[in-house]
Amino acid sequence: MRKIRVGLIGGGFMGRVHAEALRRLGWVEVMALAKRKRARERADELNIPLAYQDYRDLIRSDEVEVVHILTPNVLHYPMAKMCIEQGKHIVCEKPLTVNSKESAELVRMVKEEHLLNVVCYNMRYYPLVKEAKALVESNEIGSIRLVHGAYLQDWLFYDTDYDWRVEANLGGKSRAVADIGSHWLDMVQHITHQSVVSVFADLTTFVPYRKRSTGESETSTPQRLDDEDCEQVKIDTEDHATVLLRFDRGAKGVFIVSQVSAGRKNMIHFEINGSKKSIAWNGERPNEMWIGERGSINGQFLKDPTLMSEETREYASVPGGAAEGYPDTFKNLFHKVYTWIAEGCGSTDREPPFPTFLDGHREILIVDAVLKSQSEGEWVKVRGSS
Repeated sequence: MRKIRVGLIGGGFMGRVHAEALRRLGWVEVMALAKRKRARERADELNIPLAYQDYRDLIRSDEVEVVHILTPNVLHYPMAKMCIEQGKHIVCEKPLTVNSKESAELVRMVKEEHLLNVVCYNMRYYPLVKEAKALVESNEIGSIRLVHGAYLQDWLFYDTDYDWRVEANLGGKSRAVADIGSHWLDMVQHITHQSVVSVFADLTTFVPYRKRSTGESETSTPQRLDDEDCEQVKIDTEDHATVLLRFDRGAKGVFIVSQVSAGRKNMIHFEINGSKKSIAWNGERPNEMWIGERGSINGQFLKDPTLMSEETREYASVPGGAAEGYPDTFKNLFHKVYTWIAEGCGSTDREPPFPTFLDGHREILIVDAVLKSQSEGEWVKVRGSS
């Protein structure tokens, strides 16, 4: 593989995750980092040669071929647009943009310029999520009847838990659904090959005001802030959503998303009930998949590449009994992305083996429908669905 040089815009938690996963590939070089404050300090921590305070300098740099956008959601659109104008390939964290007008424009632009475009829906790259997809494709599950589950967290449980995502002007009008619910939606649509066509949503903001530190503080700070150390912020995004779903091939579904569920750290869970079998998976125990049947003993499928379908073994990099988790999903995703670049597949009509801007746009159209359903109190069709 030829060496591919990458730049990261954003140096927080996701900057470290992306840098580590890219280096595991062996033929990708993380060359530059852009961060508004302390860029050089963070670049040194991550052992990245070039540091920029202005992201535009990174995008213009001849040292960078691919740009990873890891910033607050409101910045995704202008940054991605500039990348396209500069002829740079783009890997963008979800959600792609804060509204469907912006995402539709980006889809059009990358298509015209024939640039690689990726949205980081990494959850679909767990080995057993891929195995669930293979079971559906082989008709082991039968025709799909029900798709249900949840994505639950507690990192915004207290009123002192503050992050830019809670404010619509930085993260978009939807938070829980767009931020983590979109992962669940992408994952189950990827597994089932069924698209969400209409929704009925109930959204709640359980913590209407949050305390934002007037100094620098870590997200999900465990201590209570004194009143003189913070300012009160009115919250205009949802903490929770319960959403009924209808799929294009007849399946029915429901999912709950919450960022205020005490004790749930990062529980992404689905269950799929078919006419032959059921399967269920929980991201907090990612190396196990439950398989249920009416006429025989139910069991746990433990991740083991020797027992997995031939087409999914490549996603299990270590032997059975050795756990694989969250960081491995990024490695699996980036392996597909950077192999695609190295092999020049962008010039072909072949379907990319990773989530693209079009996938990101479709998720935002679902979010639009969820927000409209909450406002109107009725079923809403997802725009563009048949």
